[in-house]
Amino acid sequence: MSQTEPELLPSVEIEPDGPAKHTVIWLHGLGADGHDFPPIVPELGVRGEHAVRWIFPHAPAIPVTVNGGMVMPAWYDIRGIDFDLRQDEEGIQASSRRVECLIAHENERGVPTNRICLAGFSQGGAIALFTALRHPEKLLGIVALSTYLVLEETIRSERHDANRDTPIFQAHGTHDPMVTVDRGRRSHEALVDMGYGTEWHDYPMMHQVCAEEIEALGRWFETRFRADLA
Repeated sequence: MSQTEPELLPSVEIEPDGPAKHTVIWLHGLGADGHDFPPIVPELGVRGEHAVRWIFPHAPAIPVTVNGGMVMPAWYDIRGIDFDLRQDEEGIQASSRRVECLIAHENERGVPTNRICLAGFSQGGAIALFTALRHPEKLLGIVALSTYLVLEETIRSERHDANRDTPIFQAHGTHDPMVTVDRGRRSHEALVDMGYGTEWHDYPMMHQVCAEEIEALGRWFETRFRADLA
């Protein structure tokens, strides 16, 4: 696989009844796969008139250092409990290029970038944020669930003006033992400090999603899609 033209990731896809007007590319967390979040789609309550194609790609299987080198689906290696130390820049960049490839594929299928949302949970949310903030074309929205900013020190120099005003939905569990809520809040505060329009939600849960979060996210998606078609 070359750095400039990565292979298109295999994905689970949910198609609308007619031609797609919008796309949501939703990245799963560490050790999961693209089958993790499709069951949530009906619970979001997004109306059929928005004609959304939902794409849930499978991360490649790689050894994960923090899990004793076990091979599992992952968007990048985690080398220690402290996420700030020895971040896997090469792996993060590679996954970002794969997401860029998915965006380009949607463009080829007739969905422009400004009608695409990037979403993700945990590691997937980190890649969604990393990619979206640097993407050179405006996206419709960004969803970051139970996650954090990776390679934060490079954002200010690498971010692109195209997505400075793109709405961001952030949500986190207050009892999360994997990615602490303080970590999530610090990422939120950093985004606000850089001028991004991000809304924050927290819920009394662990490293997971809950019904209240899904309901709030569904309303957020509805707002994005409805405004786009107005």
